[in-house]
Amino acid sequence: MPERLPDVSVIVATRDRPGLLERAVASILRQDYPGHIECIVVYDHVDVRDLAIAVGPDRSLKLISNTHKQGLPGGRNSGAEVAGGELLAFCDDDDIWLPRKLRAQVERLADPAIGAVSCGLRLRGPGIDKERVLDREIVTHEEFLTDRIMEVHSSTMLVRRSTWAAAGPVDEGIPGGYSEDYEWLLRVSAHTPIAVVPQPLVIVDWHGGSFYFGRWAMIVEAQRYLIRKHPDLSHSRVGLARLRGQIAFALAAGNRRTEALRELVAVLGLNPREKRVLVILPVLLRLMTGERVLRMAQKRGKGI
Repeated sequence: MPERLPDVSVIVATRDRPGLLERAVASILRQDYPGHIECIVVYDHVDVRDLAIAVGPDRSLKLISNTHKQGLPGGRNSGAEVAGGELLAFCDDDDIWLPRKLRAQVERLADPAIGAVSCGLRLRGPGIDKERVLDREIVTHEEFLTDRIMEVHSSTMLVRRSTWAAAGPVDEGIPGGYSEDYEWLLRVSAHTPIAVVPQPLVIVDWHGGSFYFGRWAMIVEAQRYLIRKHPDLSHSRVGLARLRGQIAFALAAGNRRTEALRELVAVLGLNPREKRVLVILPVLLRLMTGERVLRMAQKRGKGI
């Protein structure tokens, strides 16, 4: 550990999940990190509720309202505005930090060339319990252009205040807040390599993306927004094919078959091996619904 331990502010955006929220906050305040931890719970346009959680020495708990646009991006930005720590972290309100998470990550940030650090995770939910840990200790911007790299989850991230300032806040303009974490990681990784502690130190409560079921038009607009905002995505044909494959899937699931077919042709032109083609075709041919395909993927701990 460095001689002087930096203060850490952890932002938990929430809406109305009190039991899960208390579990997440308790895991943050019970970290074995010997420095100060400030946990900021941001209530997203609902009444602020007290939490029955003990706050020990070198720990503080702040409960505030989201003063930004309703949704996860606005909640995270509201928390970052009032955070006092030199380091910023995020935790979804249904996830759990294992006790060593912050200590291991702060040790990695002792390297001044590193401005952000992630860690491995464990997916846990109905029918699934599996670790996802990267086999490397650095993730570059070029790798994020090619792949989302799901192991770098929002609940695993710890960044310097200077990194947050350079990358900018979470984008509140992305439609539905969809892929807001990936969009922010593209900006973070353009500023600094993201280090990885190769241990599963976060438990992600895997219940899939049912919130987005049926919101196919929003998904299409969000992914198109992402491509427009980050023209460097075109530097990777594989990465662009992945995003356009997601667009084609959502178009097919939303019964916009002509547009989906046109998008599918573009995907094949970019990368004939794009794996999403195999799930787009049965939806396009109306052999399966988009919801069914997505549920099948989520049972394996994956998305589309």
